[in-house]
Amino acid sequence: MSLADSDRELVVEELGREPTPAEAALFENLWSEHCAYRSSRPLLSAFESEGEQVVIGPGDDAAVVALPDSDGDEDTYITMGIESHNHPSYVDPFDGAATGVGGIVRDTLSMGAYPIALADSLYFGGFDREHSKYLFEGVVEGISHYGNCIGVPTVAGSVDFHDDYEGNPLVNVACVGLTDEERLVTAVAQEPGNKLVLVGNATGRDGLGGASFASEDLAEDAETEDRPAVQVGDPYAEKLLIEANEQLIEEQLIESARDLGAAGLGGASSELVAKGGLGAHIELERVHQREPNMNALEILLAESQERMCYEVAPENVDRVADIAERFDLGCSVIGEVTDGNYTCTFDGEPVVDVDAHFLGEGAPMNDLPADEPDQPEPDLPDADLESAFETIVSSPNTASKRWVYRQYDHEVGIRTSVGPGDDAAIIAVREAETGLAISSGAAPNWTATAPYEGAQAIALENATNVAVKGATPLAAVDCLNGGNPEKPDVYGGFKAIVDGLADMCATLEAPVVGGNVSLYNDSVSGPIPPTPTLALVGTKAGYDAPPLAVESDSESSLLLVGDLGLEFESFALGGSEYLGQHDGSDVFPTLPEEPAALIETIATVADDDATLATHDVSHGGLAVALAEMVTETAGLEVSLSTADPAGALFHEQPGRILIQTTAPDAVREAFDGVAPVVDLGSATTDGRLEITVGEQTLETEAATISDLRETISSELE
Repeated sequence: MSLADSDRELVVEELGREPTPAEAALFENLWSEHCAYRSSRPLLSAFESEGEQVVIGPGDDAAVVALPDSDGDEDTYITMGIESHNHPSYVDPFDGAATGVGGIVRDTLSMGAYPIALADSLYFGGFDREHSKYLFEGVVEGISHYGNCIGVPTVAGSVDFHDDYEGNPLVNVACVGLTDEERLVTAVAQEPGNKLVLVGNATGRDGLGGASFASEDLAEDAETEDRPAVQVGDPYAEKLLIEANEQLIEEQLIESARDLGAAGLGGASSELVAKGGLGAHIELERVHQREPNMNALEILLAESQERMCYEVAPENVDRVADIAERFDLGCSVIGEVTDGNYTCTFDGEPVVDVDAHFLGEGAPMNDLPADEPDQPEPDLPDADLESAFETIVSSPNTASKRWVYRQYDHEVGIRTSVGPGDDAAIIAVREAETGLAISSGAAPNWTATAPYEGAQAIALENATNVAVKGATPLAAVDCLNGGNPEKPDVYGGFKAIVDGLADMCATLEAPVVGGNVSLYNDSVSGPIPPTPTLALVGTKAGYDAPPLAVESDSESSLLLVGDLGLEFESFALGGSEYLGQHDGSDVFPTLPEEPAALIETIATVADDDATLATHDVSHGGLAVALAEMVTETAGLEVSLSTADPAGALFHEQPGRILIQTTAPDAVREAFDGVAPVVDLGSATTDGRLEITVGEQTLETEAATISDLRETISSELE
């Protein structure tokens, strides 16, 4: 760890002296890109983060959003947060991913909430590479181990493979928690004289410099040289911490809270008091430790997991210690809140004496040049339709992710009404008699092709996922992943995904209430595609939703809603898996003109009694969506008139859905003036998919489709 010369000059000017080694390391970590958002914060004002439902927006450990219940009241709150653990997951995929789960769950705890659902969005290099498979297996094992042990269901997410993640995978994890106004806690210190209490695991030397490690490109030797910067998780201690936190909140013993993540104790405690415009005095030797002879810097900056920093009124300290002991957790009274500087001593000797606000907010922002992203030149392949269908349906990007989610306990907590494998998960929030739909993901092919339009499409895609389950968007959090922002072309792509995501979320009236930024995702393999993961939630009355699979109802109709390509008689294939598999390029598809009205209408129609099945059309296009809807007992006969069969089957314009309905005229009426509706065909009872497109007919058995879609399982088992 080393403080940059320009930053050191600012620190010296503020302090009037040279910083101590502990101060220099603290500034180096808290002024890193990972903590201070020096390159991204100037762009984030593009997001609309306010709304009647928003209780706490960006800036705290997690956002807080009010849920409307059946009576129109808003007494139940959810928390939303998202975190990246990208570099640690490259160095140590199991522990890197596991501690990412632990960190976002503790962000939830610090708001006085109980975690009820997780969503993970994962991005790896080409699936045909052994190293990518190694990282993939380790990350999934880490997420499943930690989530299953702490008893929080992983219900949603995504997995994408793209060559440009080969040297730098992404692991983005979101968490939803449940709280209410009386339980709500923030990370704003309240009053001088209150004690700072550290509860949880003992502090060791793991994770030293993790924040600065996350703020630089991965080197070729990162897997060995940077291993000490990766934290080691203990999910059983986290489970105890979850239950202890619940007891502390129930007894109203906590004034404010912050979990110990990036920059460890120094980051959590200084940010806590800075938000309250206060200071603190901490005696570092009081911190309970698990390794001998730790020095002040190690105690201050170690990122050992499963730890919380609480502000506690003096009269409640003994009760907090009793609860910690009951749950077999360590507990140290490490200092108190003051109205002065942020100071730390070690064995009576001063090691830190700085203004907390300057430490947390004093980092200068970067003014970086940004190049406009290039527009792709059309270069369309001439592929055989039948072989292309098999290739796209069996691609790891569009194939079944059952191998992943079957390792997750997605039913623990008995709230999961619709689990992974569908367009969106639904969690039963019985406290508000509300179904909470959750969708999370990005689309690297889209944003690599057209960063701005692709990011817009990602927002619309996640909103469509919740809408086809009958829910309307409530709020979202994002994880903005990019490469080295000092490269103008990379920063230009990153700026474009910020603007695209912000514009579409504003159009959909889905405030972006929080998030995370991860830059310097560069390696010897080059930069990652700009990757704006969005975790979006929506609400609906009740907990039921139309299924994805069709029913064998011969009296029903299968309708395609929203395909502008059919309306224009042309198809833009840019960003599609079809072009990705055949080394082609094209411009990105046109987005719907009235996306908010489209989403609202989809949700209304999905909840109609005449609707038998619904499915979003996205990655892999219409061909994959149709293949996913058939079963061994219910097939589809589909006919599509077009002069461009490949374009019709494989283009990936977002905002399209398939609806199986017994009232097709009512569906057409509902979408009149909102989106085009095309009658595709009907269901059969023989488990066969027959697609007539133009002058060609593709016929596939459900069993064959099932085999094609098991690409990941067949490769890894």
